[in-house]
Amino acid sequence: MKNLAVIETILRNRYHFFVEIRDGQGLKEKMRAMLVSSVIFFALYGSVLGSTHSLWQAMSSAVKLPLLFLATLVVCSPTLYFFNVLFGSNQSLTQNVALILTALTVTSILLLAFTPVIVFFLLTTGGYQFFKLLNVAICAVSGAMGVQFLAQGMRIVAAGGREGAGARSNVVRLWVILYAFVGSQMAWTLRPFIGAPSMRFELFRQLGGNFYSNLFASIGELLGFFVVR
Repeated sequence: MKNLAVIETILRNRYHFFVEIRDGQGLKEKMRAMLVSSVIFFALYGSVLGSTHSLWQAMSSAVKLPLLFLATLVVCSPTLYFFNVLFGSNQSLTQNVALILTALTVTSILLLAFTPVIVFFLLTTGGYQFFKLLNVAICAVSGAMGVQFLAQGMRIVAAGGREGAGARSNVVRLWVILYAFVGSQMAWTLRPFIGAPSMRFELFRQLGGNFYSNLFASIGELLGFFVVR
């Protein structure tokens, strides 16, 4: 119930939620609730992705999707914290992690909200490349909304510290780009999440290529230009 209360506060009264983070009120409880909720929501979405292939793929994706977002958080959090400190922020590392967890929680909520859409296309279309690109688009939209929450939270938590405010805004923008690149490479490393129907189940695939070349190749195959191997 506490997890649901935190989620409702984020969605309905985000300003109050960010003010509490700024004031350090119940940070551990908030972080625990957001962590548990986001892991559950990511796991549910991941299981739906993997169900297009097999039960083993569904179970694998249910574990790997939360791991993807949490590992990206671990890699990128120190960068955001130290650059904020460099430009005059008085936020603690715990506050920074709480803000990033807020972004992840919002992303996971939106992915869960998109799940009925995913199930609909899963039942009504058999195109693997289309389904893969659809999920990439949904993850991108959900992630962008989560980042908007992060940017708003950073502004509220930093309110009152005007020195370096403009620089910190630029830091957030650059960090978002870094987060996107790290996240996409992490996803490529942990793939597959959906699993090509013509291939047997694999927990991980061999490294090679990159996320963006595969994305363009998938678009090309969907449009009939060539076939992705």
